[in-house]
Amino acid sequence: MREIVHIQAGQCGNQIGTKFWEVISDEHGIDPAGGYVGDSALQLERISVYYNESSSQKYVPRAALVDLEPGTMDSVRSGPFGQLFRPDNFIFDMFRQTHIFTYIQWSQLYILFSTLVSLPGSPATYFENLSISQLWLPHSC
Repeated sequence: MREIVHIQAGQCGNQIGTKFWEVISDEHGIDPAGGYVGDSALQLERISVYYNESSSQKYVPRAALVDLEPGTMDSVRSGPFGQLFRPDNFIFDMFRQTHIFTYIQWSQLYILFSTLVSLPGSPATYFENLSISQLWLPHSC
């Protein structure tokens, strides 16, 4: 079965990505703290595509949340599903520029992605063979 790393970047990418996690968590019967509260075995059938199961039987999104501004990350953390994400998967202030995707060149995006997948605790380190990434890079909301 394939495993997907979800990368959401920038204010808009994090807003859309956070909504994505709210919807997919609801579909799989996962509460905001990562516990399974569903009522159907079908909900757990392919849950490992997007989630890792922790030793405490909580489901943790395989996700990296990226932005230049810590305020965006604070907004996600304080939101209804903020506890769902691993704290070390919030990545901010990597590049000192004002608008992340207006000014970042593709070479910098490659460096950013390479950094994300090599970080200790990175979603990519949970795999034997990373094959798919889902990247949210909207220019504006």
